[in-house]
Amino acid sequence: MVKVIMDAGHGGSDPGAVYEGRQEKDDTLRLALAVGQILENNGVDVVYTRTEDMYQKPIEKAQIANASGADYFVSIHRNSSPIPNQYSGVEVLVYDESGIKAEMAEAVCRELEQIGFNDLGVAERPGLIVLRRTEMPAILVEAGFINTEEDNRLFDEQFDELAQAIADGILAAVSGSQEEKLYRVQTGAFHNLQYAQDLQYQLERDGFPAFIFQDDGFYKVQAGAFRQLTNAVRMEAALRRKGYSTYIVS
Repeated sequence: MVKVIMDAGHGGSDPGAVYEGRQEKDDTLRLALAVGQILENNGVDVVYTRTEDMYQKPIEKAQIANASGADYFVSIHRNSSPIPNQYSGVEVLVYDESGIKAEMAEAVCRELEQIGFNDLGVAERPGLIVLRRTEMPAILVEAGFINTEEDNRLFDEQFDELAQAIADGILAAVSGSQEEKLYRVQTGAFHNLQYAQDLQYQLERDGFPAFIFQDDGFYKVQAGAFRQLTNAVRMEAALRRKGYSTYIVS
């Protein structure tokens, strides 16, 4: 069963963005619980970082997620701007635009655009602790600007559709990932791109189909992509005969 961490941004002594008495921490909790319920109704195992108004440091949220063994992390927030009604729309943040997290972020944006929000797209935010310190694919959904009247109208009047859209985006990405499960043989993971490129060149020189896959801050060097595990095992054996350190990933 797929497990998703639902995180309601801010909380307790940290209200997040505030506009005319409206507090981000309240909107995020309400929305996180609603999205989580829809996911549960669709067979997803959901764990919440908080279900009440309480303060957690961002690193504590990441630690809760990591300890849970979850497959995905979804954090709910509201955006804000220096001037009321300056900007409008939804945005989804990721550590970097690669892998399943980028696919999930794009799917959520598409679904939210369908219910009337401006789609501001997917953006990289590697400095955010809940994206950087979580050990699973993670996204942060900015569900409209809290100091923009039109975004608040959509948030309130189409709340059920909003929660459904976010859940649909998550489910679409998870479903697509499961249907297209591929086995790859990984030979290295580096923070330094040059090291990854050197290993890729060495693999190609030895006749292996190598590529670099960027994910969660690493440049991962992999060889082959197989639908059948037995084919990946054969590739791994060939690589090991050449002296490469390997393991199979999916």
